[in-house]
Amino acid sequence: MQLYYAPGTISIAVAIALEEAKLSYTTHKIDFKNPDVSRPELLKVNPKGRVPVLVTDQGILTEAGALLDYVAAMAPDAGLVPTDPYKAAKMREVMYYLASTMHVAHAHKLRGARWADKQESWDDMRSKVQETMTACCAYVEENLIAGPYVLGDTFSIADAYLYVVSSWLKSDGVDITPLPKFHAFQTLMDQRDSVKAVKAAGMM
Repeated sequence: MQLYYAPGTISIAVAIALEEAKLSYTTHKIDFKNPDVSRPELLKVNPKGRVPVLVTDQGILTEAGALLDYVAAMAPDAGLVPTDPYKAAKMREVMYYLASTMHVAHAHKLRGARWADKQESWDDMRSKVQETMTACCAYVEENLIAGPYVLGDTFSIADAYLYVVSSWLKSDGVDITPLPKFHAFQTLMDQRDSVKAVKAAGMM
């Protein structure tokens, strides 16, 4: 498998999951700061022009949630998705919230052109990011972390997703130190071998 990724993006969650699953993969770094080089390469595998992209022997997969589920299914012994249907649904509830709400709120800081055409609109969206991401973090603290991981004592692909989202918070002007469960979660994730491996590879 080959993972197309960019540092600082949600694609890193897939790398963490691949490490947790102990699956063999290679990486292809995309540099969005040099679009003349990176964009044509990326468009060959994903017409959306976004990461992550996972090239498999069956074809190409995109969208972080789908890739995380695929990795978990390819390594069932790693236990990255609960076997209990309710717990699996709770895990995906967290992932869908992160994808549909928190990731979008963060993207308003630098990706305003996706939703509006005027500079003043982009500025308005950017000025709201700290407030909206702070509110999202409060929701995560109160509703989404059973502790110490999202589902309690067991690591799942939702933890990889949430951890990468949490890595954006400092740049969004959000301090999660006053949120004990969220802060403890981030600290615990920092200690996992998968996260250490991704950081050692210069992916974060």
